[in-house]
Amino acid sequence: MIEVQELTKKYGKQVAVDRLSFRISGGNVVGLLGPNGAGKSTTMRMLSGYLLPDSGTAAVGGFDVVKESMRVREHIGYLPENNPLYPHMYVREYLHFMGALHGMKKDRRRTEHVIELTGLGPESHKKLGQLSKGYRQRAGLAQALLHDPPVLILDEPTSGLDPNQLTGMRELIRELGKEKTVILSTHIMQEVELLCRHVLIINKGKIVANDPLPALVAEGGLEDVFRRVTR
Repeated sequence: MIEVQELTKKYGKQVAVDRLSFRISGGNVVGLLGPNGAGKSTTMRMLSGYLLPDSGTAAVGGFDVVKESMRVREHIGYLPENNPLYPHMYVREYLHFMGALHGMKKDRRRTEHVIELTGLGPESHKKLGQLSKGYRQRAGLAQALLHDPPVLILDEPTSGLDPNQLTGMRELIRELGKEKTVILSTHIMQEVELLCRHVLIINKGKIVANDPLPALVAEGGLEDVFRRVTR
């Protein structure tokens, strides 16, 4: 469960996120949509504990993102939009390192499992800096899955993938959504229609739609609704 109440973030005089309130139940794939600059990434960073809100509250699995940030991070796997990596590290070295940050003992079986799960195998002998954009995305997702969190926050996870990789990544997200709560930010409407059960649309820092996907489709289609509420 994710519960957000009046969450607000400002950068100087600019209000990036303006009193957002919503709830997401477990075992759900939720599409987070909005124009560029709408506040999607800022919202994700606050939910992940990487950015402090100016006011309001957010809780993940019952833990407050400010007061209990370390417990929240145990429950979340986060793939940020820019996916920062250590280019000098080999893939397995990086995953062992990230596991250690989560307090995990070096677990080769878990490492190999997430490598297989994300399709990193063919490139897993390389350094991260030698990987294509698509495989760097896979490495980012692998680290997000490493500690088997119940919640995944994925900011543009399919960015830079070729058509074959795109299909594989979508299938993986769909499978993960059967047992985990997934918040998925994307600009691809088709991706939302394929993967998501519920949709949150943010515009200028405010929620302008918060509905099950079928309800938005029934209103005239997701893309038409998006255009109408983000004018």
